[in-house]
Amino acid sequence: MKPHFHLIQKSNDFPYLAKRHTLPNFGSTWHYHPEIEIHHVIRGEGVRFIGENISNFNSGELLLLGENLPHMWRCNKEYFEGNKKVTAEASFVQFLPNFMGDDFLEKKEAQTVLALYERARSGLIVYGKTKERILDLLYEAVGNEGLKRMMNILNMVNILSASNELKKISSGITLYQSSDYEMNRINNIYQYILTNYRNEISLEEIASIAHLNKNSFCRYFKMITKRTFREFLIEVRISHAKRILVENENMTTESVGFECGFNNRSNFFRHFKDQTGCTPLEFRKSYQYVNVLF
Repeated sequence: MKPHFHLIQKSNDFPYLAKRHTLPNFGSTWHYHPEIEIHHVIRGEGVRFIGENISNFNSGELLLLGENLPHMWRCNKEYFEGNKKVTAEASFVQFLPNFMGDDFLEKKEAQTVLALYERARSGLIVYGKTKERILDLLYEAVGNEGLKRMMNILNMVNILSASNELKKISSGITLYQSSDYEMNRINNIYQYILTNYRNEISLEEIASIAHLNKNSFCRYFKMITKRTFREFLIEVRISHAKRILVENENMTTESVGFECGFNNRSNFFRHFKDQTGCTPLEFRKSYQYVNVLF
């Protein structure tokens, strides 16, 4: 499992950074870095990959990502069509675990911080009152510099280490630097699947993208994702189906299945229930109920 190693461009003076950026989309490179990241999606929707987890993301999501945890936010297709009115926006801080100094984590007072960093290896969704407090500090950090920014980050770490409003995302697979060749191969595979998931993708077809024969590709892909190619493809399709069910209430559940690459209604319903524990209609109604409540 070898995503692209991403070198964070920080100031030479400080082992951390804080930014807010607006882009056409969040890119398409599955990557990782030794910095811990607190990431807020201000505007943007699509499918995200955190470790081995595939899920939808929406505007407002706040995540804590541990060191060397591979991740990617793949925006919906309209973000790649060159419309200047459709943009993605995010704010984030990135910092090395020892940003307070090499001996900081050895102190007794830092034991809860070490425990947080260990949990963050799985990726964490931040919610509730904790999310509100972290967002205030995050936007202060973006506007601050030097000691003020460092204190903002330390306060965020302190709040998160004491919070129970954190939800685990993945199993906690972390990775280390890979060759450019392997990085390009896995990204080519991912991008081909994300571009063509609506179509029938044969093993021969996807194996050729990886420059492998079918048997070698199956072993390689299972090693990378801990699932077969077909399981992975179905998971991507179901993630897109969940989004359409919520965003397009006038589209029939059967049509949603066909739109996402399932060739018949029963096949779609069976896989959807296996993945979510409910039928597509039950899933749609559950979101409508939540919207009524709030």
